[in-house]
Amino acid sequence: MNRKHTTPRGGDPSGLGPREDHPAEVPFGASSAGRRFTGRKPAETASEIPPAASAHTDPVLEQDLGAEFEFRGDQLEAELEAAREEAGRHFETAQRLQAEFDNYRKRMAREQEDAVKRAGQRIITEVLPALDNLERAVAHAEEAGGSSDLTDGVRMVLQQVLDVFAKEGVERIAPEGEPFDPNEHQAVGQAERDDVPEGTCVDMYQCGYRMHGRVLRPAAVVVSTGGPRP
Repeated sequence: MNRKHTTPRGGDPSGLGPREDHPAEVPFGASSAGRRFTGRKPAETASEIPPAASAHTDPVLEQDLGAEFEFRGDQLEAELEAAREEAGRHFETAQRLQAEFDNYRKRMAREQEDAVKRAGQRIITEVLPALDNLERAVAHAEEAGGSSDLTDGVRMVLQQVLDVFAKEGVERIAPEGEPFDPNEHQAVGQAERDDVPEGTCVDMYQCGYRMHGRVLRPAAVVVSTGGPRP
């Protein structure tokens, strides 16, 4: 009995069928749903490439955010600009408050200094009548022509009081021979004089005093009349 041998299609004696010129594709996994892994990395799409940072972007901010900067860059830039504006407003407020505080401190220092001066002026004003009595006593002793230890002692006490007044900024107002000044002088009489300009203080009844530019007591004077115009 003769057997007829046939060669399989494709000419492969082994009967395995024709060979493929490329390696077989291996399934990536059961969950791949038909996808096959070919051993090549898929090309990155344009949407997956992060855009370049703008020129005004803080490089430290971009480095800290990393990939998140692509989605939050614009928002953080706006927040940063708002924070800068708020910081500027706070800085201006702080400067204004500092200036107001400096003005308040200077004003309080002036008021305190004025209060100290007013306290000294009140004391000096209270002592002025006693000083006037010492001056009258010395003048009466000199008019009497007598000189005694008592008179010299009163004269020394008077000078000590005047020295203390000078240290405290007290000045005497003795305007004899000067033009009358209503701010510092008080006219208590008039005298007809043609040898001096009209309105000149020709005599003084009581000495005046000023302290730190403020008149404590005006000088009581006699003013000339009938003379030439100054």
